[in-house]
Amino acid sequence: DNVGDNVGDVAGMGADLFESYIGAILSAIVIAAAPNPLIDLPGVMLVFLLVSWGILSSIIGVFFVHSGEGGNPQVALNKGMGISALLFAVGALILCSVWYKNINAFWAMSSGLIAGIIIGFVAQYYTSGKSIRIIAEATQTGPATCIIQGVATAMKSTVIPLVSIAIATIVAYHFAGVFGVGLSAVGMLALTGMTVAVDAYGPIADNSAGIAQMANLGPEVRRRAETLDAVGNTTAAIGKGFAIGSAALTALALFVAYSQVVGLTKIDCLNAKVVAGLFIGGIVPFVFSALTMQAVGRAAFRVVGEVRRQFREIAGLMEGKVMPDSAKCVDITTRGALKEMLLPGSLAVILPLILGILFGKESLGGFLVGSLITGVPLAIFFANAGGAWDNSKKYIEEGHFGGKGSDVHKASVVGDTIGDPFKDTSGPSLNILLKLMAVVSLVFGLGLEKVHQYLVNILPFLR
Repeated sequence: DNVGDNVGDVAGMGADLFESYIGAILSAIVIAAAPNPLIDLPGVMLVFLLVSWGILSSIIGVFFVHSGEGGNPQVALNKGMGISALLFAVGALILCSVWYKNINAFWAMSSGLIAGIIIGFVAQYYTSGKSIRIIAEATQTGPATCIIQGVATAMKSTVIPLVSIAIATIVAYHFAGVFGVGLSAVGMLALTGMTVAVDAYGPIADNSAGIAQMANLGPEVRRRAETLDAVGNTTAAIGKGFAIGSAALTALALFVAYSQVVGLTKIDCLNAKVVAGLFIGGIVPFVFSALTMQAVGRAAFRVVGEVRRQFREIAGLMEGKVMPDSAKCVDITTRGALKEMLLPGSLAVILPLILGILFGKESLGGFLVGSLITGVPLAIFFANAGGAWDNSKKYIEEGHFGGKGSDVHKASVVGDTIGDPFKDTSGPSLNILLKLMAVVSLVFGLGLEKVHQYLVNILPFLR
C-alpha cells in the first residue's frame, strides 16, 4: 500500500500534470504559430515567459506553507497555493501589459487560473466537512446507502467545475480568440509545481499513518497520523480535480490547435460522419474506465491470492513472528499494471487514427469533442466519489456512528474499496486518455487527411 501511494499519487499524478503542462504549452505555441504566414514570435515567447514565472511563483509559495503546533495543514497548504497564485497573477499582468502590450492576453490567461482555483476548492468541499458527514450518516443503514449517497455527492460535484471550465473558455475566446483558449490552459497549469506539492502531501500523510500502524506506535501517534491522512485525502482530491480541469482545458486547447493545423473551421452536427464521431468519442471514456477498473480487480485478486498463500505456507507469519514477502506483492501489482494497460493505452492511440483515416478530419473533430464532453465530468465524478468515500470512512473511524470495527465502519469500508479504483485509477487515467487522443490527432492530423482523401478516391462508400 505504501509503495502504491508513491507510485500513484506522487509519480503517477506528477506525470499526469506534467503531461498537461507540456500539452498546454505545445497547444498555445501551435495556435500562435499555425494560422499566420509570419509566426507570432512574441506570442510564442509570452507562453514561455508565463510558465517560467509560474515556476518561480510556485517555489516562492512553498516557503509560505507552515503550520504551528496544532495548526490545520489544509489551511497552511491553501495559504501556499494562494500566495503562489497571487504572485503569478501580478507577474502575468506585467508581462502581458508591459512586454506583450496586450492586456486581453492577461484576462484570457486569468480565466484558466481562476477556473483551476475554483475546481480545487470544489473538490475540497465535496471530499470533506458536511459532505462526508452526510455520507457517513447514510452508511448507518448499510453499504448500499453509503454507495448511493457517495454517487449522488460525486455527481453534484461535477456541476461547478464544468461550468467554470465553460465560462473560462468563453472569457478566453472573447478576449484573445483561439490563442486565448491556449493561454487559459497555460494559466491553469502555470502553478503545476505547487499543485504537485499539495497533491504529494496526501500519500506522505497516508504512508505516515501506515508506518505508525505497522510499528505499533501509541494510540495518540496513530490518531494524529490518521487525522493528517484525512486531510491528505482532501489535498489529493484537490490535486486530482486540478489535474482533471487542466486536462479538460489542455485537451480543448489541443483540439483548437488540431483544427488550426488541418484547416477545420466548424463542426457540422447535421453531418452523419460528425454525429458518428461524437457518439464514438462519447463512449470511449466509459469503455476505457471499465477496462482500467477490471484491471485493478484482476490485479487485486492475484495479490489477495498471494497473501493467503503466504499465510498458509510461511510458518510464524500469522503469529507475527516473521516478516512477509512484500516484494512478491509489489512484483505482482507492477507486472499487472504494465500488462493490463496495454489494451486501454492502445485504444487511445489507434482509435483517432482509424477514425481520421476512414472518415476524415470532421469526424475526428467530432470524436475529440465527444470524448471531452463525457470524459471530463466522468473523471471529476470518479475522483470526488473516491475521496468522499475514503474520508467518510475516516470520519467513522474517529469514533462517530460506532467507530472502528462497528457494522457502520464495515459498510464504509465497502464504499472506500469501490472508491479506490475510482479515484486512483480510472479518474486520473481519463486525463491521460483525453490528452493523448488530442495529441495523436494533432501530430498526425495532416497525414490522416491525406490518407483519407486517397481512400475516398478508391472507396466511394466513404464519401
